[in-house]
Amino acid sequence: MKLHSLEVRQTALTLLRGGAKNAEVSRRLNVPVGTIGHWKHIDRAKRGECPGAHSPECPRCDGSPLDHEAYAYALGLYLGDGHISHYAGHRVPSLRITCDDKWPGLMDLAEQALRRVFPFNRVCRPRKIGCHDVKVTSKHLECLFPQHGPGKKHERRIVLEGWQQEIVDAHPWEFLRGLIHSDGCRVTNWTVRNGKRYEYPRYFFTNKSDDIRKLCTDTLAKVGVRWTVLARGSDPFNISIARKDCVALMDAHIGPKY
Repeated sequence: MKLHSLEVRQTALTLLRGGAKNAEVSRRLNVPVGTIGHWKHIDRAKRGECPGAHSPECPRCDGSPLDHEAYAYALGLYLGDGHISHYAGHRVPSLRITCDDKWPGLMDLAEQALRRVFPFNRVCRPRKIGCHDVKVTSKHLECLFPQHGPGKKHERRIVLEGWQQEIVDAHPWEFLRGLIHSDGCRVTNWTVRNGKRYEYPRYFFTNKSDDIRKLCTDTLAKVGVRWTVLARGSDPFNISIARKDCVALMDAHIGPKY
């Protein structure tokens, strides 16, 4: 590591205090821009100019506003394809909702919802093979998503808290949209009757968690959508919606992924 003289450091601080940018000072003095930034931070701290720790508002901790409509959708996405992680090298946990690259519109909706739920936090889209994670970091993720815990979601109990259930009851279609957009689909089925082929649309919701499937079916029942269980072998992982009037209701409020 190259050591810089006190004279070089003082020259840099003089330029910085005069309004010069870090990159400009780095070029003029041939000092790495990271070193310039470190010197600037130390100088500002000594003079009491550093801002305080960032403490974004939290609806659960301080009663700040929460966009209930966006939250209902984000909650559905989280229960389907979302997870919260906190790596040892990171200061705060992150929420990631994994979206297939086949559905760019869904990815946009997920990002918009997280921006509305976390208006003071940055939302980004890290790229993965065949998909992107719509990601937000916050100290308060577990406040808003208390279903987080060790292990996979289908291996632990998933129950909504009272305040979450109130939001879902007020915005059931947004919650269902989140569930369908994450672990559901709209497909065209077909059958043969009297030698003639008939096609008809159908919605599916597939999740290994008994609790999450029940949250889905309870909400479907509240909005008047009838459903059946379509087992995969002996596993009742699939919720099917095939009645014409119920599919029409789903189309009016959810529609296919895009």
